[in-house]
Amino acid sequence: MNDSSWGAPQGAGYWGAPEMRAAPAGPAYDVHGAQQTRPMPIVPDVPDAGRDADDRNRDAAARVGGPLFRDEKPQEPMSTPLPSPPPPKKRAGRDLRAAIGVGLGLGAVVAGSLFVVKAVFVGVVVVAVVVGLWELTSRLKERKGINAPLVPLAVGGAAMVVAGYVRDAEGAWVAMALTALAVLVWRMTEPPDGYLKDVTAGVFAVFYVPFLATFVSMMLTADDGSWRVLTFLLLTVVADTGAYAVGWRFGTHKLAPRISPGKTREGLLGAIGFAMVAGALCMEFLIDDGRWWQGLLLGLAVAASATLGDLGESMIKRDLGIKDMGTLLPGHGGIMDRLDSLLPTAPVVWLLLVLFVGSG
Repeated sequence: MNDSSWGAPQGAGYWGAPEMRAAPAGPAYDVHGAQQTRPMPIVPDVPDAGRDADDRNRDAAARVGGPLFRDEKPQEPMSTPLPSPPPPKKRAGRDLRAAIGVGLGLGAVVAGSLFVVKAVFVGVVVVAVVVGLWELTSRLKERKGINAPLVPLAVGGAAMVVAGYVRDAEGAWVAMALTALAVLVWRMTEPPDGYLKDVTAGVFAVFYVPFLATFVSMMLTADDGSWRVLTFLLLTVVADTGAYAVGWRFGTHKLAPRISPGKTREGLLGAIGFAMVAGALCMEFLIDDGRWWQGLLLGLAVAASATLGDLGESMIKRDLGIKDMGTLLPGHGGIMDRLDSLLPTAPVVWLLLVLFVGSG
C-alpha cells in the first residue's frame, strides 16, 4: 500500500483552513461538499524526510499489518519447534534401598540359623509360616468377609513343619490331616452362616502355607540338608532377580497381563537363564554327588515353579483387590509377598534332589 492509496492530495504535510485552500479547476468540485467529507489522518512530514518511497511503503505496511505490495503474500511467522521431552526413565516400583537392606538382614538370619543349629532354622520357618497365615486370614476377612480360624491354623501349621523335620513326609501328612480336622471343628463353635466358605478357606490355607513349607524342613533332614536348603533359597532368589533385571531392562511382551501386568516373557527367559547357571554351579559344588547337568534341569524347574507361584499369589491379591499381603517388611510388603515363589518351589526342589542324589 502506497501513499496515493490513502487518497491524500499532494502536499499532504500541510492542512490549512478549508476556506483558505484553493479549489482545483473543473466544474466537478464543490467546496461545500468537500468540507463535509471525513479528512484523512494527518501524517507529519518529518519522519519521512530523506526517505524514499520504498521505506515509506514499508512503514505503512507495518502499521496496518499488511503486505508491502499488492502482489506480495504475508510471511508466516517463524516458529522454533520445542524440543521433545526425554522419555521417562524406568523406575522400580519399590524402595530398592529398603528392599536390599531387608533382604540382606533376612539372609543373615537364615544363613546363621541354617549352619549353626538346624533346629533354630526350623524355628525360623515356623515363625514365617505363622506370620504368613496371619496375613492371609486377615486379608480374607477384611476383603471378603471370610473368617478362616487362625488359632487351629497357626498351631497345626507349626506342628506340620516340626513333624516334617522329625518324622519326614509321614509326619507331615498326618499333621496336615489333623490340622484340617481341627479347622472344621473349631468353626463349629460359631453360627452356621458362612461355615462352608470359612472352612474351605481354612483348608486352602493349610495346604498353601504350612504344608508346602514342610518340604523345606524335610530337605533339612539329609546329611547335606543345610546345603540343599541353601541351594533351594539361592535358586529361587536368583530366578526372581534374573526375571526382575532382564524384564526391567528388556521386557516388552507381557507374560500374563490379566494377572500381573509387570511380568514379561523376556523376564521369564531371564529367570530361566539365571537359575540354570546358578543350578549348575550349586549342584556341582554344594550338593554331594551332584552333577552340573542336573543343576540345569533343577534351575529350569525352579524358574517355572517360582514364576507360577508368583502368578498364583498375584491372582489371589487381584481377587482381594490389594497390592501386598502386608507391610511388615519395608520394600517387600508382607511375609507372604516373599513366600509366594518359595512355597511352590520347595516341593519341586525336594523331589528333584531326591531323584538326583537320594534322600540321605
